[in-house]
Amino acid sequence: MLWTRKLRKEFSSKHRAMGNFGIVLLAALAFLGSSHADLVTNFYAKSCPKAEEIVLDFVKLHIPNAPSLAAALIRMHFHDCFVRGCDASVLLNSTTASGNQTEKAATPNLTIRGFDFIDRVKSLVEAECPGTVSCADIIALVARDSIVTTGGPSWRVPTGRRDGLISNATEALNNIPAPFSNFSTLQTDFANKGLDLKDLVLLSGAHTIGVAHCSSFSNRLYNFTGVGDEDPALDSEYAANLKARKCKTANDTTTIVEMDPGSSRTFDLDYYTLLTKRRGLFQSDAALTTSSTTKAYITQFLKGSLKDFYAEFALAMEKMGRVEVKTGSVGEIRKHCAVVNG
Repeated sequence: MLWTRKLRKEFSSKHRAMGNFGIVLLAALAFLGSSHADLVTNFYAKSCPKAEEIVLDFVKLHIPNAPSLAAALIRMHFHDCFVRGCDASVLLNSTTASGNQTEKAATPNLTIRGFDFIDRVKSLVEAECPGTVSCADIIALVARDSIVTTGGPSWRVPTGRRDGLISNATEALNNIPAPFSNFSTLQTDFANKGLDLKDLVLLSGAHTIGVAHCSSFSNRLYNFTGVGDEDPALDSEYAANLKARKCKTANDTTTIVEMDPGSSRTFDLDYYTLLTKRRGLFQSDAALTTSSTTKAYITQFLKGSLKDFYAEFALAMEKMGRVEVKTGSVGEIRKHCAVVNG
């Protein structure tokens, strides 16, 4: 969050002004301390001691029956954090009365799954501790627990986030990194959230699980520069295979494709191997090989162990989970994740 600080006559009045300034400064510091406290481990240890256990138990009960949902839930967490910070603004429904289109209505979020899953977890936590645990924390915890339950890495999820009051579709469209992004756009999008190039490569590694719709990359197959051509950065054999077996027309909006063919349910390093073979699905995947810095990270992860990658990925996820969080008295604790209180 950016903070702006917006001094006059004789000696005595100057002192008075300085005294007033000191009071204002102390008040501002007190405000920052109360409303922007840092996230902490086990934030709900006293207010709702069973909260994290309830989340984990629900995830462990249901994700094994729907393992593909793990990828959808970590994607939801990512999309939430990139718009107004990790504040569950992605969960809010659009309102017909005000005409406000929320983040849910934005193109990048039309294919997000898992809203009902979050609602069900929230209802269980509310039954245990009404008005205590934020939807923002639930998203973060569910994302981590889902990946762990499917055999992927774990990471620390400090809690204490509060839920935002504003959700805007245009902001989602402008802030969520697009699959069509080139390297410079990705670098800017991530830097705007305090994330560096290493974070970019690591967080992109989540593409090792899950699926994508043809519409997210069909331009690379059918009309990359507007003259009916393929993206030369995409392996031609892979492109031919996709057109023959998956995305058979340029206008296919329903077919889904594994992002990491053959191991799309295994959180491994194969995604990076595909990048070196020019077989990343998205233009944004291919963009990671156009910078010497990001290319070096790809090489580093492939040369290292899966354990090392998991450790690095964990740090990036925790860092992303802290992006522009609301704490203290900012925002609210929603009773229902899809609507603001009142």
